[in-house]
Amino acid sequence: MRIAICDDEKNIRELIGNKITKQYPEAEIVFFSSGEELLLSNWQMDILFLDIQMSGRNGMEIAKELRLKDKNMIIIFVTAVEEYVFHAFDVGAFHYIVKPIDDTKFTDVLHRAAEELNSQKLNRKESEEKYLMIHNGGVHTKVAIEDIVYAEVFNRKVVIHKTDETMEYYGKMSALEAMAGDSFFRPHRAYLINFKYVEKYDANTIYLEKGSVLMAKQKYPEFVKKYMKYIQKRG
Repeated sequence: MRIAICDDEKNIRELIGNKITKQYPEAEIVFFSSGEELLLSNWQMDILFLDIQMSGRNGMEIAKELRLKDKNMIIIFVTAVEEYVFHAFDVGAFHYIVKPIDDTKFTDVLHRAAEELNSQKLNRKESEEKYLMIHNGGVHTKVAIEDIVYAEVFNRKVVIHKTDETMEYYGKMSALEAMAGDSFFRPHRAYLINFKYVEKYDANTIYLEKGSVLMAKQKYPEFVKKYMKYIQKRG
């Protein structure tokens, strides 16, 4: 487990580091004294404790840039001003901790973050192990399920849309849906989407990283429920 701590107060950095070491002695911990220093680092972190109010650029700005590079990083904000936390979830924060740091609260959030990290790793492993073998025109193509942005039914064929290419094959959408698992959802009988690539949505349309698909009205409540569960699970 690789954990970064970014705070412009040395005593806070050391305090958080000591609390982590007590719970997870094997954890790799790196300290940063500013957001700028953190952005310049190439160190790959699993969990980040990030102060919001720092000299220079604040934690919210830093988190927005980090999210462009890593959507899975578990970000935990540390702040002395509670009203900032209402903006925390705009950058996909996992949780927040208010200064002065309460031992019980910190331990609870840290353990939950560790559980989320393990869940992410397990999900990625399962996704990497799933692939579809497409047969078309005498060519056999292996497609990783997690690379599918969405699929659609067209003229008795299933059309697979990836970020970089589109391919098709004769088959049943129901079979692909069963194979894809909980990270996918069928918002309309003609479409199957990957939650990973959803950018925005409304009651009629889901906008993906590549293209958009229709939302059946009766499917909207179920979509929202499952998408929120997916987001929560991914942190």
